[in-house]
Amino acid sequence: RNDFQNGEFVIFRVCLHKGFEYPDIGLVLISDRDILPQDKKRSERRSNIDNTKRLKSFNDINIGDYVVHRHHGIGRYVGIHQININNAVKDYLKIQYRGTDVLYVPVDQLDMLYKYTGSQNANVKINKLGGTEWQKTTSKVKKSTGELAINLVSLYAEREAGKGYAFSEDSFYQREFEDRFIYQETEDQLRSIREVKRDMESPKPMDRLLCGDVGYGKTEIAIRAAFKAASDSKQAAYLCPTTVLAMQQYENFCSRMEDFAINVEMLSRFRTPAQQKDILKRVKSGEVDILIGTHRILQKDVQFHDLGLLIVDEEQRFGVGDKEKLKDLKRNIDVLTMTATPIPRTLHMAMIDIRDMSVLSNPPENRYPVQTYVLEHNMTILADAMRKELARGGQVFYLYNRTEGIQRAAAEIQALIPEAKVDVGHGKMPEGRLEDIMYDMVNGNTDILVCTTIIETGLDIPNANTIIIEDADKMGLSQLYQLRGRVGRSNRSAYAYFTYKKDGILSDVAQKRLSAIKEFTEFGSGFKIAMRDLEIRGAGDILGARQHGHMDAVGYDMYCKLLKESIDEIKGGAPAVSGDIDVTIELDVDAYIPDEYIRNHNQRIDMYKRIASIESEEDAVDVIDELTDRYGDIPKSAGNLIDIAYIKVLAKNAAVYNIEQKGSNVFLRFSPGTITMSTVAALVAALPSRILFNASENPYLTYRTAGETNKLLSNIKFMLQTINELKSS
Repeated sequence: RNDFQNGEFVIFRVCLHKGFEYPDIGLVLISDRDILPQDKKRSERRSNIDNTKRLKSFNDINIGDYVVHRHHGIGRYVGIHQININNAVKDYLKIQYRGTDVLYVPVDQLDMLYKYTGSQNANVKINKLGGTEWQKTTSKVKKSTGELAINLVSLYAEREAGKGYAFSEDSFYQREFEDRFIYQETEDQLRSIREVKRDMESPKPMDRLLCGDVGYGKTEIAIRAAFKAASDSKQAAYLCPTTVLAMQQYENFCSRMEDFAINVEMLSRFRTPAQQKDILKRVKSGEVDILIGTHRILQKDVQFHDLGLLIVDEEQRFGVGDKEKLKDLKRNIDVLTMTATPIPRTLHMAMIDIRDMSVLSNPPENRYPVQTYVLEHNMTILADAMRKELARGGQVFYLYNRTEGIQRAAAEIQALIPEAKVDVGHGKMPEGRLEDIMYDMVNGNTDILVCTTIIETGLDIPNANTIIIEDADKMGLSQLYQLRGRVGRSNRSAYAYFTYKKDGILSDVAQKRLSAIKEFTEFGSGFKIAMRDLEIRGAGDILGARQHGHMDAVGYDMYCKLLKESIDEIKGGAPAVSGDIDVTIELDVDAYIPDEYIRNHNQRIDMYKRIASIESEEDAVDVIDELTDRYGDIPKSAGNLIDIAYIKVLAKNAAVYNIEQKGSNVFLRFSPGTITMSTVAALVAALPSRILFNASENPYLTYRTAGETNKLLSNIKFMLQTINELKSS
């Protein structure tokens, strides 16, 4: 259109991921996502969403990806195809298997598919449909997971059976302390705090993992937990991976607790031998309530008077020896482990419910994603970026991860930007000197800090909003993500430049790593990063070398499912029958999302995944609300699809494994021994002359539709709801 009027407001139906603005012609174009962020809306509706489910939505399936079907094995996804069967139109995901084998998976069975995640250099073997190849593979992996499960269960059962200390409920002082927090807590923070306190008040020792992206407020949760411990006359220990972080957290704790009778101390190499001796004496006598420190607090000479809580920041940053000492320290006390990018093994533990987990997935208000650039190293461009940051009164991290040559790099930057105050910081410096340098940076006396990865974990300098990393291709993905998290910790726009040597040849792994860090720019990407890290580097070091081949054989998600089954079997608490049922539904109704309703393929797949993951009536309402908000009134075929997804949930609970329509009859097939005659009688009374029951070894109900196709889905829902109500009464 060229006939816009000033002040006119126009709505178009187009696929647009993000809006834009042309000030010169006075035009602003806003997408639905700019005003209705889907993640935020969902979190507001369901702030109590299960933490494990939060983690399972990060595997996007794109055309060409390898996928794993629970019953048929590994194939390649080639797209969505619409098929008309018995005058009912449905969408199917087409999966290409070996040779000319093809499988069409109904979109309501999308929960049967996993994206294949394994080592990128693994020789992915596509299966052939039919035969016993996939069954043999899964049997072999199941045997391996059974052996591993025995070790895992015994390790965690030891803590489960342990008798810990049950902390008192919140005191008046706890509430007063929390009211002094100067920021507004996010819903995730409040929920996570409740979960931590509930664990602490239980007599069973807490072992909770707190996952939250950089700057999401994990420290405040730790501070409140430590205050709760100290208020109950128990000691708390806070274990940090670096000396600088220990120093900064010590200041945070002291600042928050200065008006309360709680003694906070720090034990690290920043303390003199005399100071350390005095601190150790007071820790042993109980005078110190909260001890913050590096791995130094794991040494044998540190003896607590009455330790009740251990907080571990970024456990994956500690070495094997430190982790062994941690195991001894953890016995029968409450443990809170915090991480921004959970290592896949830890993520795995959380996903299979061996470990309690709290997830901070929403950023605080007024925070913006870090704008990320991947480029060849060019000092002219980088100097310009640094000048722009300094011109707005900000500070810069320049990461040069080698102590040899770091002074030369700093001198080059000083020569290019003579007006800047440039300093150097690395781990091999004298302790006092490094402490002074970091204080200067925190206090704004340094403009550009040329440093090594000593800044990687937890350093909080809100005024530093540009980071430049040399040789980024030589670093791990999670490490790059952590480093980028050092900027963007205020309400200012932040910038990250990941550089590699000019004319250098990037390895395949380095290319994937840098592509991933550029792709995952939005907040909350920590979990995606952890999963992509697993994809890139393989699974060999996650559960031991013996598990490497097994995980590659079936993919990460399928491996987790088999391990979960093995753990449940060993625990003796096998999941409920309904949890094991794979429900198939074949009804003669249109069930698909029309192309003209959601034109973008990836958005359509995403919505199919949302619908397939419905687990309650509340989930179904959420999906309906979101579709209506984003795309308008829901077409009949899409509404049918949502109804079928909810029917599948009801069928699982009712132990119905198959619902099939043949002409005017619908058959509901039950697992043996799961339906009673009293239930059948209730259904017959509710729908007289419409219900027949066959009490064979594999019992089934026949429902006569009497040609009422418009009531088909609602009547099936009614029958299943009746069965479930009678089962629970």
